[in-house]
Amino acid sequence: MSERTSAPPGLARVGVSGWRYPGWRGDFYPTGLAQRRELEYIGQQMTSVEINGSFYSLQRPDSYRRWRAEVPPELVFAVKGSRYITHMLRLRNFEQALANFFASGVLALGSQLGPILWQLPARQHFEAEIVEAFLEALPRTTGQALDLARRHDERLKGRAWLEIEADVPLRYALEPRSAGFGDEHSVALLRRHGISLAVADTAGTWPRFDELTADFVYVRLHGAHDLYASGYSDEELRAWASDVRGWLDGAPDGVPRDVYVYFDNDARGHAPHDARALVELLPRPFGE
Repeated sequence: MSERTSAPPGLARVGVSGWRYPGWRGDFYPTGLAQRRELEYIGQQMTSVEINGSFYSLQRPDSYRRWRAEVPPELVFAVKGSRYITHMLRLRNFEQALANFFASGVLALGSQLGPILWQLPARQHFEAEIVEAFLEALPRTTGQALDLARRHDERLKGRAWLEIEADVPLRYALEPRSAGFGDEHSVALLRRHGISLAVADTAGTWPRFDELTADFVYVRLHGAHDLYASGYSDEELRAWASDVRGWLDGAPDGVPRDVYVYFDNDARGHAPHDARALVELLPRPFGE
């Protein structure tokens, strides 16, 4: 067993994947709350939000700037990487698409930009050379991301964001859905690059990976029993809270880690209620 470190515990941030769901209105969102104020309401209840619209299409700088303005400055956004890169290009010939992604406005989040998540399709098996080439191409700081963004193509002409507030490190998480990513070679590769192997609860639909491969843990909760649809019981939430507190304090290797948790069980409206309940079971960032 590793000796406990004297380093301070990590920070826990909890939220939902996306926030614009009609079924949440009049349920989680108070009746009569204007749609334009939904993210503001999320920011009052949670400590992070995962932007998932960026997975489906390139967003615009004005959107990122508006989202940032609607929440407290302490709230951190995770950003879901483009499925064009992960699902269509399959991590091949992605260089131009990656430049366009970073030019689309992601950097406008400034100090509130948290981890960037790359979700892979189940058909994407672990191929060391393909995965390593992609990981090596990821910019490690916002300064490097800005340099990459400047290489955007004509599709971003007139709508690119090419500014940063400071040159700071970037964090990445990978959510694969093929068992091969649990292989020792995959885990070693992710550790070498400091990429978090996401802990994903998918009701048994896809493999769950629990290896810690970075200085933070990225958790996605898609539903324990019914994918995207079932809620988490009080007992299940307490169990997740216990896991999170362990990672914050340095389990299992004595290294405290920040933890980001996002609920994606939104089909029946459970996600925001579960997220709010987990927030109450964990220490707030910076003692908020």
